[in-house]
Amino acid sequence: MHPLAGLADAIFIINLPYRADRRAEMGAELARLGLGLDDPRVRLFEAVRPEDAGEFPSIGARGCFMSHLGVLRAANAQGLKSVLILEDDADFTPEFVKLGAEALGAVAAGPWDILYLGYAAEISAGGGEPQSGRIREVAPALAIRLTHAMIVRGAAIARIADYLEKMAARRGGDKAGGPMHVDGAYSWFRRDNRDIVTAIAAKPWAVQRASATDIHDTGWKERIPFLGAARKIRNRLFKRRSA
Repeated sequence: MHPLAGLADAIFIINLPYRADRRAEMGAELARLGLGLDDPRVRLFEAVRPEDAGEFPSIGARGCFMSHLGVLRAANAQGLKSVLILEDDADFTPEFVKLGAEALGAVAAGPWDILYLGYAAEISAGGGEPQSGRIREVAPALAIRLTHAMIVRGAAIARIADYLEKMAARRGGDKAGGPMHVDGAYSWFRRDNRDIVTAIAAKPWAVQRASATDIHDTGWKERIPFLGAARKIRNRLFKRRSA
């Protein structure tokens, strides 16, 4: 079994019930780690698909925001000390699959509250000191994009849930932080709660799979057939290298 299990009490996979294709893909990803959808630590979380955008930038933004909030609420209600949140288009990198118990044990021992396995960020604008050879701490003000694979633990679970609930209740554009894309919401939370320690994998341990989406807004690259196909070819080659 992959030592990932030692990083989080539970693994929540955000997935729409009718997206059996994505569940199968996530099952295959977990299998690469010696886990499976039937593992007691793995929880399928029914993604939120709202009928309208409300005060959010789009229906997709609202659905993703409320899905993350739902996972955090559930984790808090269940008394979990740590939770790995996976959106159902997350693929693990070959480097992560090969990590051993000693390496991930050192990661788990780090003084972080939030750990991004996958992300997009201008590290030079706010990168911190390495916590180990595998992860590095980043500044509270550093904006981090993408939320397809992240771990939240300790008091941060309840605190983020409370923060997002207040955001969702405000009007769009509120100066205190109104409804927005969830990656921006996490960044606002981190900026406003500087005691929360955030770390990222030194190199991303999870990337986003090329797949038609129902929750997120489809990016312009996915709407161009050639580029969409190119991403799928890249992902297949990526998997072969990790075999």
